[in-house]
Amino acid sequence: MKKLFVNIIVGLFFVVVAAPSFAEKQSHDSDHEVAPPARSGEEVSTQCVACHAADGNSPTPNFPRLAGQYADYMFHSLKSYKNGDRKNAIMAGIVAALSEKEMKNVSEYYARQTGLSVVNIDDEGKH
Repeated sequence: MKKLFVNIIVGLFFVVVAAPSFAEKQSHDSDHEVAPPARSGEEVSTQCVACHAADGNSPTPNFPRLAGQYADYMFHSLKSYKNGDRKNAIMAGIVAALSEKEMKNVSEYYARQTGLSVVNIDDEGKH
């Protein structure tokens, strides 16, 4: 009986000493959750197809053409939709789920796409 009592006391001691340490480790683990990896620009662009077309050259004047735009301009625009400086319910909903890295990735993706060519109006006679 004495041995059982000693085992119970030792067991309780370990529970009392080890439990707070275990709980602290679990809380530290949840504090340092790793964010999922950022999606590539091409992956993010699949959300843009309905309005801006697959290649970023929207066929309708209601939606801007993204192909060939400057990456920093698009990134700034996306950040402005996300923080509310630019107002558009559709864009705000889309960028709400994007990380900053994903906004950079999709901006760089569209900047690499071929956009419309620009014609210099001074060279009008050549065309």
